[in-house]
Amino acid sequence: MKQLLDCTVLIVAPFFLGYLWAAGKFCKKFLGASKRRERLFLILSIFGWLFSCILSRLYSGLYIFTVLLKPIFFMGLVVLLFRSDREKRIFAASMLMVVVRTVTDFSASFLFCLELFFLHIVKKIPEPFSKDWVSALISGAGYCFAVLAVCWMSKHLEPVFCGKRGKWYLILAVPLLVIVAMYDVASLGASNGIMVRSGGNMGLYYDQLFSFAEFLVLDFLSIAATGFYVFGMNRIYLEQEKSGQYHSQIAVYKMLTEQYRQSERLRHDMKNHIIALSALSRNKEWEKIDDYLKNMEGIVLDAIGDITGNKAVDALLYQKRKQAEEENIKWECDVQMPKERCINEFDLCVLFGNILDNALEACGRMQRGECRFINIHAKTVKKCFLLEVKNSMDISENHVNGFAKKRDSQEHGIGLLNVGDVVRGYNGVLNIEAEKGVFTISILIPLSDAAHDIKTAV
Repeated sequence: MKQLLDCTVLIVAPFFLGYLWAAGKFCKKFLGASKRRERLFLILSIFGWLFSCILSRLYSGLYIFTVLLKPIFFMGLVVLLFRSDREKRIFAASMLMVVVRTVTDFSASFLFCLELFFLHIVKKIPEPFSKDWVSALISGAGYCFAVLAVCWMSKHLEPVFCGKRGKWYLILAVPLLVIVAMYDVASLGASNGIMVRSGGNMGLYYDQLFSFAEFLVLDFLSIAATGFYVFGMNRIYLEQEKSGQYHSQIAVYKMLTEQYRQSERLRHDMKNHIIALSALSRNKEWEKIDDYLKNMEGIVLDAIGDITGNKAVDALLYQKRKQAEEENIKWECDVQMPKERCINEFDLCVLFGNILDNALEACGRMQRGECRFINIHAKTVKKCFLLEVKNSMDISENHVNGFAKKRDSQEHGIGLLNVGDVVRGYNGVLNIEAEKGVFTISILIPLSDAAHDIKTAV
């Protein structure tokens, strides 16, 4: 057994176990799994790694096989033991495999260069070599840096793992798997003694330096390319979703505008309608009165609708309130719009529409028997427009920058991004809180800046 598990493997094993622990936490956070499955992932991964080390030492000709088997085995464990969509699991496994290869190789190559400099310059050794135990420690240190990288990803990849479609994750995973395959080929080349030569007769010391420098450059470019690709694709996705929702909001705004016009025509003709209905009533033509009233139903806004002082907001609140009533959601609304036309009507529809759509969606995910509510308050406070909306939500939900971490709420975060764009356009402030089953969004827009922005736009 000692021959199969030499000092190098025994020294590296604890460091590699630390990386697997961080990888398991990463997958559990973004993919979901029970503690039992997380422990099973850790156990099977370490045993698979030890088995590949033993196999490569027993049969040196199987080294190529073990190098190719490791990523397949790791991805298989992630896909089988964790939840979420299959494409998202493949993407998570790809990210972890890229990190463990690039970060460990980059840090190890850098440390090897420092060791060579020390042995050659300080110790005056013409052609220095690393001892096996030193090489093992350096490789272990590389896994320590990989753990730090995985912890960093856990904090900064939350928007990437929230609210995307399955095919998008698969598109992201393909280039990452290409990088993994590239590193496996590089490992095979290194195992067969393929190194970058310094040229001439500069000696083995410089040959090693050039080889490690090559890997440093390769690792750095791979890390940079991976970061730019993942975050760049995430930004492109969000911009496309925002654009699509923006155009749908334009269609809704046009519909509301037409509804205002119909309402205005109805109010204008109300006197004539009353005269006509009175004449029918005197003649006791009840069927004609009934038909007449039915024709008017489709264009009349509810008489007890929300009166805010803004026709666009009135119509939008009317529609959202009807939807809430149909779903038995408690509705409380106290909205007083500024008398001055300080905020563009379309922007108001973006604010109220997206916020209320998200509130209705959050209430819809709750059980029917639970207390579901939407409270809307808006008023002018010290030359600022204050809008605050509170709604109930499933207490088990988590939110990341407004993104509900649920598979069926892909538009939630996109809508809030559009809200944020409008608020920033008026130099306002947006605050979001989600705790104890209540989601609260507060918006404060200075009216003087808003008026200035509108005048500039005109």
